[in-house]
Amino acid sequence: MNIGEAAKASGVSAKMIRYYESIGLINKAIRTEAGYRVYTNADVHTLRFIRRSRDLGFSVAQIETLLALWQDRARASADVKRIAQVHIAELETRMNELKQMADTLRHLAENCGGDARPHCPIIAKLSDDEDVR
Repeated sequence: MNIGEAAKASGVSAKMIRYYESIGLINKAIRTEAGYRVYTNADVHTLRFIRRSRDLGFSVAQIETLLALWQDRARASADVKRIAQVHIAELETRMNELKQMADTLRHLAENCGGDARPHCPIIAKLSDDEDVR
């Protein structure tokens, strides 16, 4: 199948397929004499694996490791679990950081008069003005 068909079948855009090839995440596609890329069902399966991994927020480096483990039938599931657990901890850290940002912004918005006066605690905080109340 061509790149458009592979993109549709895998849910990965043609642009991302080219990118994944360029960084070596997937093997370079076989080319026709005219230079068109040709993908197999196995290639599409790999692209789906990558898409699902990206949907879960894994980095390209983590996906590269997961792909290697997926292709290694003698892998230890403990290795896969360890990657997932590290990723969970990273996600939880990011969630906490996002919650703190939302709480700070919520506090600033609640204390902004939202009127015609120029004083605004949001702008004051963003400008690093020490007079934020």
